[in-house]
This record gives sequence, C-alpha cells and structure tokens, in this order.
Amino acid sequence: MSSRVRHQFSLFRDRDVLFTGLVTLAACVLSVGLVYVGYLVHVVRTARRARCAPHEGSHLLLFGKHSPQGRVDGDFAARLDRAAILWREHPTRRFVLLGGGAVGELTEAEVAQRELVARGLSPDAPLQLESRSRDTLQNLRNARHMLGGAVRGRVILLSSRYHLARCGLIARQLGFDVELCAAENSLPLGPGTLLRLVGEAAYICWADIGTRWARFTHNDRMLARVT
Repeated sequence: MSSRVRHQFSLFRDRDVLFTGLVTLAACVLSVGLVYVGYLVHVVRTARRARCAPHEGSHLLLFGKHSPQGRVDGDFAARLDRAAILWREHPTRRFVLLGGGAVGELTEAEVAQRELVARGLSPDAPLQLESRSRDTLQNLRNARHMLGGAVRGRVILLSSRYHLARCGLIARQLGFDVELCAAENSLPLGPGTLLRLVGEAAYICWADIGTRWARFTHNDRMLARVT
C-alpha cells in the first residue's frame, strides 16, 4: 500500500471525519439530495468561470499532484505550463510549490521545481517548496505557516479547474484572501472530468457542512483542524 493510500485511509479512521461524514450524509438524505446538488453546481460553476490570468497577488501557490517516480500527468503538466507563463509575465511574484511525497521519492514540490526549470525558469529562481503535505488542507496549512501565519494581501491559488472550488473553500476557512487561477484555458469535457467534479462536490459538501456543524456545536477541537 502506498503512503498516499495509507494517508487517505488514516483520515477515514478519524472519529471527527467519520462523525461529520454522518452529519453530511444525513443532510443530503433529508434534503433528497438537494444539498449535494447545490455543492455540485458550485463546483462546476467555479471550474467554468475561473480565470487564467490573475489580476493581483504577491504570492502564487501552485498545487502539486500525485507523481509517482517523478512522473507528471496531464493535469500536473497543465498546472506547470500555466505557472511558467505567469512567472514570465510577473517574475517578481513569489511562488510557493506545494506537495509532499513518499519516502525515497521526489516530492510533488520538488517535481514541480524540476519541471519549471525545464520550462525556462532560472535554476536559482526564488521558489519556496512546501514538501511535507499529503492533501489540500495540509498544503494550505503549511503554506500559511511558511508565509508567516496571518497572510496579508491576496494570494493566487493555481490548480486544475475541477480542484479550484476545494482550494478556495479551504483557503478561505484558513483566513486567506484568494484569487483562483485555472491551469487550463477551459474546462475539459469528458467522463474523467465529470467524475472528478462529482468527487470534488462530495468532498467540499463534507468539508463545509462539517465545519458549519463544528461551529454550531462550538467544537473547538474540530474547528482547530480546519481554520
């Protein structure tokens, strides 16, 4: 079993994760699925409307993607291509590369650094690497710590279109002022994209309702994990 799969399984053994999952399931069942549909509409709308050229932001956070043995898939390549374009347009912007990896392999952040250099960035470009995280929440929590805790100013979040709603939700819960930036020029069509959108909607439904439940019940332990 890979370290990535072990990390995912560990989340489902967590009592807070399981309890908020039950609360979310109850909300979806009692609403005859309308609650989930609302989140799905939000995910699709965010994916379609996101811009490729951010207007402002002194920091850009580039989300990595699972890259076993350093292999880059199409989604990750699109993120890297967009990051290289934005670097050439605004070389003074600080870039933070996000993503850990399995022991003994390059992390997602290190793969991103390698690939950006291959795309024309200088080997001594001032890139910051966050190489310890294994999921989007950890990406952003660690980035917040790297950037000094309370981040002032707008931060650009660069990822695949299907992933942007999740990135934006978690980042705002953590106190970031964000602008979303899409890797692709438009939302790709096809069954693979549809499955990803459906999965992302389920994730943010769970994350958002779970956070709202924690606030409603004044559960500081749960809130400390997501804010």
